[in-house]
Amino acid sequence: MFKTLVVVDDNLPTLLESLPGAISFEEYLRDYPKLNEPKTRIINLCDTTRYLSKGYYCSLLAEARGHSVLPSVKTINKLRGDDNLWSIDSRLSHLVPKDDTESVLICLGKVAAPHWQKLATRIFQRHPTPLLKLKVHRVEDQRHLNLQRCSFNELSSDEHNLLLEALEDYTKSTWRKHDTGKRYRWDMAILVNHNETVPPSNKGAITRFVKAAAKLGINAQPVSVDDLLSIEQYDALFIRETTAIDHYTYRLARKAEENGLVVLDDPDSILRCCNKVYLHDAFNYQKVPSLSTRVINSLSETSLDEIEQQFGYPLVLKMPEGSFSKGVYKIEQRQMLKEKLAELFQDSALVLAQEYLYTDHDWRVGVLNGRAIYACRYYMARNHWQIYNHGSKRFSSGNYDTLPTFEVPKTVLDAALKACKIIGSGLYGVDIKVSDNRAYVLEVNDNPSIDHKVEDAYLGEELYMQVMSEFLRRLELRGR
Repeated sequence: MFKTLVVVDDNLPTLLESLPGAISFEEYLRDYPKLNEPKTRIINLCDTTRYLSKGYYCSLLAEARGHSVLPSVKTINKLRGDDNLWSIDSRLSHLVPKDDTESVLICLGKVAAPHWQKLATRIFQRHPTPLLKLKVHRVEDQRHLNLQRCSFNELSSDEHNLLLEALEDYTKSTWRKHDTGKRYRWDMAILVNHNETVPPSNKGAITRFVKAAAKLGINAQPVSVDDLLSIEQYDALFIRETTAIDHYTYRLARKAEENGLVVLDDPDSILRCCNKVYLHDAFNYQKVPSLSTRVINSLSETSLDEIEQQFGYPLVLKMPEGSFSKGVYKIEQRQMLKEKLAELFQDSALVLAQEYLYTDHDWRVGVLNGRAIYACRYYMARNHWQIYNHGSKRFSSGNYDTLPTFEVPKTVLDAALKACKIIGSGLYGVDIKVSDNRAYVLEVNDNPSIDHKVEDAYLGEELYMQVMSEFLRRLELRGR
């Protein structure tokens, strides 16, 4: 686990006295790093508003000493130029409460007024800094947001108390949440979304991932995006929330990779797997066995004629992005084709048309770093042509069989491994149909389902150990 130090300016005896474990900048400069010290994290409360100040050097030295620090030098420099938050991300505007508050203090992501908390959390995720002042002002009929750093000396007595509470909560809940006395070499964030209807892993699977990680010296913590205040404090990120390109899962994967974390799913895999246009083109180029597919970009009568000539009816239309059978439509006749294409073109410039092939089940082969680790047969939902029936009043899915990979037909395994080779070396789930002993790859999923009592029904705990062992291998290659 990590040791946490709070470093304050030398002229802040009040904070030094009120906060157990706080040290002055002079002490940090003089006494650290120490021989055989544990992994150390720094909360830098020194004044960082001036370039080359003690606060600036505190973060700079922390990074040089291998200490994780809030704020980082990168964040300090970014806040010098990007202090108009509205222009940074206009999508935050809907989180601004409709009142006339002029100034809001954000202490380690916490605020005094609960209705500002969502916005404060987002801001802290973007600019992980102990003390931030969010100012709201009006220009004519519009409100504008400005983000500024502030120092401890600027705080009122009530704000002092807010900071002390935030420090206590942050160090305990974020950095010492699972301190059971056992020493871990690595820290991992497992990103989950408790509100997701069909998550990639159920609670039983997440619990087993955590246990498997612990056996290998990895402290794995399930966190939601709102809890993930600073990705830099972890060594690895395991995304167990449905990914998308225009989504925080992709942005978080990129940020984690940029900060040197071991990441599954990595951003390249998300980018490639989440877009079926890329997959279709790559399958054609690399001669991966797949169903006949056509990229559609026009609603013209000529285009409709060509689709009918190539596929006949029924055929399948697919949105380029989608998961768990969403964005996939069975088309029975021309008018339906025309109407559905018109609807889909409102959201995407391209749509995929694919030949329809009914089978009573699809294969799913789980592949990790180029090796098949599990296999399932997913059967179609009752009275439906897909595994998931999203149109039913009560969500339903078909039955399944979980098999050892050595019982999977060789054509299925070969197709799965060939498809993954063009994506990368991550964790993938390859969907395959088989007809007349021929395998057809439907898609490669970067965020495959691993549920307790489903995908682990054959391997059991070993499946989770295999995934975490791959994390350990990559962490060891990366180095401490």
